[in-house]
Amino acid sequence: MVQGGSDRIFDEMGDADSPRDAYRLLGRWLRETPPRHLAERRRDAETLFRRIGITFAVYGEGGDPERIIPFDVVPRILDHEEWAFLVQGLEQRVLALNAFLRDIYHGREILRAGLVPERLVLLNESFVPEMCGVTLPQGIYTHIAGIDMVRTSEKEFFVLEDNARTPSGVSYMLENREMMMRLFPDLFAQHPVAPVDLYPDALLQTLQSVAGSRAEDEPTVVVLTPGFYNSAYFEHSFLADQMGVDLVEGRDLFVRDNFVHVRTTQGPQKVDVIYRRIDDAFIDPLCFNPDSALGVPGLMNAYRAGNVTLANAVGTGIADDKQIYMYVPQMIRFYLGQEPILKNVPTYACGEAEDLAYVLDHLDELVVKEVHGSGGYGMLVGPAASRKARVAYAQRIKANPAGFIAQPTLALSTCPTFVGKGIAPRHVDFRPFVLCGDKIRIVPGGLTRVALRAGSLVVNSSQGGGTKDTWVLEARPPCAPAPRFDD
Repeated sequence: MVQGGSDRIFDEMGDADSPRDAYRLLGRWLRETPPRHLAERRRDAETLFRRIGITFAVYGEGGDPERIIPFDVVPRILDHEEWAFLVQGLEQRVLALNAFLRDIYHGREILRAGLVPERLVLLNESFVPEMCGVTLPQGIYTHIAGIDMVRTSEKEFFVLEDNARTPSGVSYMLENREMMMRLFPDLFAQHPVAPVDLYPDALLQTLQSVAGSRAEDEPTVVVLTPGFYNSAYFEHSFLADQMGVDLVEGRDLFVRDNFVHVRTTQGPQKVDVIYRRIDDAFIDPLCFNPDSALGVPGLMNAYRAGNVTLANAVGTGIADDKQIYMYVPQMIRFYLGQEPILKNVPTYACGEAEDLAYVLDHLDELVVKEVHGSGGYGMLVGPAASRKARVAYAQRIKANPAGFIAQPTLALSTCPTFVGKGIAPRHVDFRPFVLCGDKIRIVPGGLTRVALRAGSLVVNSSQGGGTKDTWVLEARPPCAPAPRFDD
């Protein structure tokens, strides 16, 4: 059964013999289900994922870089009260992030108020001067946000970082749910699980709602991908298919008279909204990287003229910055006049002399990340690192202090997970997806990532992590009998 952690670790299921309410039926099911059955279902999931083509790329390693993300067959469960709390905090946070992005490309009131250092914004490599003064439909910059969160107790959730540029992973959220419904229909039927399959419709409604004033009654939306070799190509293709819109590459689009068109078998068709999965630097070779073959020449002119909407907006990457993250609570107070609902993790900016000294003296206690890093690469988990690794990492920090931040090692919550020796607790994080257009839409669920190695805090798929289906209960689960299996 689920192993008990230390007193510091909160297990979301609770004690195996007396689980928390949301996990009561699942706990009974886990006690009565033979491990052989779970192992068989896990193999079935791997076969189906590979057949569908749900892979991700691991760069810089030998052999075939395409891999299946490990899928854990034990769901994570949130009750309706927990979810309602998270929704309030997520809505508040995304509203503040959009207000911040709108402000720094226009009046810069928060900079004049001294609440965010100017150098962190104006000298930031993700700040795009070409966006200054550009008016966007409804003033929205981040239409799709992925907010990475962790839990440390029954009542405490922390935001780890904000993904405001091109957050990925929603296809895994949707396919994980499909897989659980297929593999364990009886278990699924016993829980009042809120649906997540409305996400593609919600995404399309959001994108259509932010089309410019010159758009048709039913705006034309496309998904712009870098192409087949991108690590998230499956997701680009999946979402385009689910929304019923065209998946295009840069060569499929062209600009004429400051309007964007897509080439079709029936001739050019005007495009109103582009859900782009290409980084800023490659989106228009006439404005940014002249060597880019991924983007669309002249796209920025059409964009600045208000003839096409890009989601997410160019320049939103600054809200992903791990130093800017430190100031989101101030943004919430400044723009919304509210106290933050979701907490930030205490963060040290190594570019500040006092913080740098503390970090170097406490490397064995901290998690240190590159300011512009992602995917779990380039980070140091101090308590798990060797002395030699910490010394080497300290030299990296000293060479470029402003390129790093550090955070205390949180006691991430655990969830029951099916591993080689049966059911055991493993640390998890959570990425819900927030859509912002004519209104805020949040499907009840998200991507739960799990660290499959015992004791590991690194959940990234590129670092050996896996995923789980996340169940949000619409009401308290009934007391129904758990399904039984014959040996």
